[in-house]
Parts: sequence; structure tokens; C-alpha cells
Amino acid sequence: MKKVNRFFWFCSGAHIDTLKKYPIEHNKYVGIGATIFFTALFASLSGGYAMYFVFSGDAFAVGFAILFGLLWGTAIFNMDRYIVSSINKEGSINQQILQASPRILLAIMIGVVISRPLELKIFDKEIRQKLKTAYLKGQHTKIDSLQKTYQKKYAQEIGKNTDLKKEKDSLERDINRSRYQLNQEVFGDKTNQTSGITGYGTYAKQKQQVLQEKEGRLKTVTDNLGQMDTYLSQRKEYEGVNSTRLFNEKQLDSLSNVAGFADRNWALGQLSYNVDGSRDLDTYLAISFIGYLFILFECLPVFVKLMSPKGPYDTAIAKISEANIHFADKDKDRDMAVTDSTYDHNLDADVDRRKRIITAQSDYDFGRHSYD
Repeated sequence: MKKVNRFFWFCSGAHIDTLKKYPIEHNKYVGIGATIFFTALFASLSGGYAMYFVFSGDAFAVGFAILFGLLWGTAIFNMDRYIVSSINKEGSINQQILQASPRILLAIMIGVVISRPLELKIFDKEIRQKLKTAYLKGQHTKIDSLQKTYQKKYAQEIGKNTDLKKEKDSLERDINRSRYQLNQEVFGDKTNQTSGITGYGTYAKQKQQVLQEKEGRLKTVTDNLGQMDTYLSQRKEYEGVNSTRLFNEKQLDSLSNVAGFADRNWALGQLSYNVDGSRDLDTYLAISFIGYLFILFECLPVFVKLMSPKGPYDTAIAKISEANIHFADKDKDRDMAVTDSTYDHNLDADVDRRKRIITAQSDYDFGRHSYD
């Protein structure tokens, strides 16, 4: 148990040798350290899960996820530990809050970052369904776009094909009608379109000729229509209209399984809205609650440090800090005194050496002058 306490003291950023002297402070810093440790643990899981999706499908995805998770958790641990240990309890409440405000903002940002990947995992089933719907809708849009592009690009050919079909239908109706009239003429049925004379006479021959002309035209139209249908079918194949199909359930499952982090994050955001664009309050609150929970969890060590009254450990740390500052000042004074003394000694030595040089030079010059 002592090792566990000591580990959590280390996590809290406390000065362990000083903290040991004040047992009344032990539990507080165990709680702060445990909060920092478990926040870093959740950050490792969150970062590892996010990296796993980044390298999803890669043979080393698990290894990359573990490595990044450890690095991310260590970075969050170090940052939280610094945030908590750097709050000074010597000032007033307002000063402490002002001092901690940048650290609280940083803690909120960290809470948002580490909560998002875990939210993706918690709402995995709903995200997959939303992705399937989005992929299916996107495929519908793609097919519609291809159809519109095809119809616009080949509007003249499509119009000609439509006219040929209409002409073919009209010719088929006329031929059926002409055949019926020809039969009436041959069998002598009297109508406003027949002569009523039985046998294959002049009128029957005329109707036979008209019928043959219509059948010849029908054959020409049918051939042209077949050629046009073949051409348009080839164009559809070339433009991708025929090959593009809606995804089946198996394909949708496969696409949702390999969806990247960005797509899943987008789908998570879309869960908060209904089909008509209105806010889905229940889902929004559920997602927001998880995010707020991690933000609160991340800010908790800072809040605990701010809310806790000034204890003997805080006073001792303040005194040690003052003593260290005083010691540093004395070190500075000592170093300055040594520097000044050394400088003065070097100055005196340089002056004495310069005097000897000048004296020797003067004696030499004087001796030469006397000799001459």
C-alpha cells in the first residue's frame, strides 16, 4: 500500500520528501494523483483506438495503436501533472482562479480530445447504421448524376430514338388497321373504307401496295431503332450508367467496417439530428454527457487543488521555495563577489606588470642616451 501511495504522490507532482512529514495531506494527494493517472489511462485508450482506425487494415495497426496510445497517455499525464503541481496556494482565491484559468482551458481541450474516440466506440452500432444510410444516399446521388449527365450529353440521340419509337408504334397500328381493311376489301365487306366487291381487285391491290410501303418503312425504322439502341447502350456502358448499381447489404457492411476516423466522426455528429434536420435531443444529450464527463474528469484535479484549503504541505513548499530563492540570491551574491574580487586582482596584476614594463623601458632608454 505504501508503494501505491508513493506512486500516486508521484503522479500528483508533489514533493514526496516534504509530503511525508505531513500525514494529514497524504490522502488528498493520493486522490489527486489517482485522478491524473486514470485520466492518462483513458487518454491512452482513446488515442490508441483513434490510431487503430487510422491504420485500420494494416498489418501493424495494433502495434501502431499501442505505441501511439502509450505516447499520448504519457504526454497527457505529464501535462496534467504539471498543471496541478504548478498551482500556487499562497495567493488569494481570485489569484488562484486567475492563475488556474489557462490550465482549466487546457484541461477542457484535453477532455474534448480524449473523449471523442471513446464516444466513437460507444456509439459504434449507431455510427455504422448512419454510415450505411449515407453511403446508400451517396450512391443514389451518383446514379442520378450519371443519368442526368448522360441524358444531357446525348440529348439529340435520345430524342431521335424516342421519335423512332413513336413512329414504330404508329406504323404498327397503321399496318394492323391496313391489314384489316385489306381483308375486308378481299372478302367484300362494304364500309366507308372498302368498295364491297369480293375478290382481289383494283382496290385490294391499292391497299396491298399501301400496306407493303408501310411494312417497308417499319422495317427501316426498326433497323434504325436497333442501331440507335445499340449505340446508346454502348454509350451508357462507357459513361458508367449501366455499371453503377446501388450497394447491397453486404457491400454496405464492408464499407462501414473500413470507414476512416473522419467518416466515423462525421457520422457521430449526424446522430444528433433527425432525418428532417431537427435536433434529436435524446441522442445529443447522450453524446454530450459523455464529453462533459471526460471534461469534468480532466478538470477534476485542478478543481480539487483549488477547492482544498491551504494545508501544511502547501506552507512547507512555499517556505522551501522562499529558502531556495534566498539560497539562489546568496549564490548570486557570492558569484558576483568572486567575480569582482577576481576582476580587481587581475586589474592590479595587469597594472603592476604594465608599470614594470614601462620602468624597464625607461631605464633602457636612459642608459642608451647616457652612453651616446
